[in-house]
Amino acid sequence: MLPLTQIIRNFFLRLEGFLSVVFKPLLNFVKNFFAFFTRVFGLTSSNYFLESDREQSINKEPIQTFQNTTPETPATTRRRANTKKIDDYYINMARDVNPQ
Repeated sequence: MLPLTQIIRNFFLRLEGFLSVVFKPLLNFVKNFFAFFTRVFGLTSSNYFLESDREQSINKEPIQTFQNTTPETPATTRRRANTKKIDDYYINMARDVNPQ
């Protein structure tokens, strides 16, 4: 990294840290000022942005169920390959590499 860019980055980091320390009390005052009015006007309820609690009705149609009469055949495929075949493959490969 170039020394000039490192100096500029360090300067802005230190400036940000200094300003956060200086303006923190002022921002806390502003936050407390607005928090007072939200408590006075009752804007602190938890469901302020949620839907109302009244019951809402939905017209539902009954679901028709049909029984499937065809029996399902289980899958006959194996999840794993034949391990004996794989072992033989690696044993043969080792024999090809190290013939004795």
